[in-house]
Amino acid sequence: MDRFTLMLSFTRAVETGSFTAVAREMGVGQPAVSRNIAALEKHLGARLMQRSTRKLSLTPEGERFYQEARAVLDGLNEAEANARGEDRPSGLVRVACATSLGSQVLLPWLGELLERYTELQMDLQIGDQYVDLIGEGVDIAIRIGTLRDSAMRARRIGSSVRVCVASATYLERRGEPKVPDDLKDHTCIVYTLLTTGAWSFRSGDIPVTGRLKVNSIDAVYRAVRDGLGIGYGPFWLFEDAIRSGSVRVVLADHLGEPTPINILYSATRLLPRRVSVVMDFIADKFSHEPALNAPQLLENTVTG
Repeated sequence: MDRFTLMLSFTRAVETGSFTAVAREMGVGQPAVSRNIAALEKHLGARLMQRSTRKLSLTPEGERFYQEARAVLDGLNEAEANARGEDRPSGLVRVACATSLGSQVLLPWLGELLERYTELQMDLQIGDQYVDLIGEGVDIAIRIGTLRDSAMRARRIGSSVRVCVASATYLERRGEPKVPDDLKDHTCIVYTLLTTGAWSFRSGDIPVTGRLKVNSIDAVYRAVRDGLGIGYGPFWLFEDAIRSGSVRVVLADHLGEPTPINILYSATRLLPRRVSVVMDFIADKFSHEPALNAPQLLENTVTG
């Protein structure tokens, strides 16, 4: 009996919630995964899972065994990586990142990372949807906001300051708001994935409306640049346009509090060296970008 294969089948079934998904990963049929887990339960003399047509749920014995089996598998992966050479991290690292942060900030850095570590492979998953790191096999995620998931650990790498911006042509046509309440008399570009439906300022949240709604922060950028209204988003997204003068910050004296940017990873899994290397590289890059890591400097920039 190959206990490694049995443990791998079980842990990935827990993490994906699907025997079919595990079968695809392992290149076998779904019945083979079922037999593996049944064989593991027989070997242990304990029921690990309750299986129904809709979902998998762990028994108390299954919960304990999952934590210990995952630690064993992670330790084996780390031992293999170390045996290949501490200075040569290798293998695939899966990174999830929000669309604009991934395409505008992270992607331009990856050439340097892959040149430095020639045996690394990257799977960069760019999108604004929520990513289940464990279930989808993602190693780390870069997210803007407060950590709410206790199953995750967070490494703070920066801060994001949101600003109101408009093009010079829009402001010439419609005038400039002086206080947040003035936004009710302006055309606002509504980002529909901002779940509160309001823009945050020091004085509080202001509900906004507009004729144009978009579900992409990159679309907000384009609409602002094209003079379609006032937008609200992270300073780093508009930084080049602000510095060129094509876009101006408005309501700069009313900026809200900065939002943390974190690298998230599983609290229950040992980080392989290849993942730690990528995390360190990203954190170092963020530390040298004022627009991502120095909120006080940002405020001086946009107000001065």
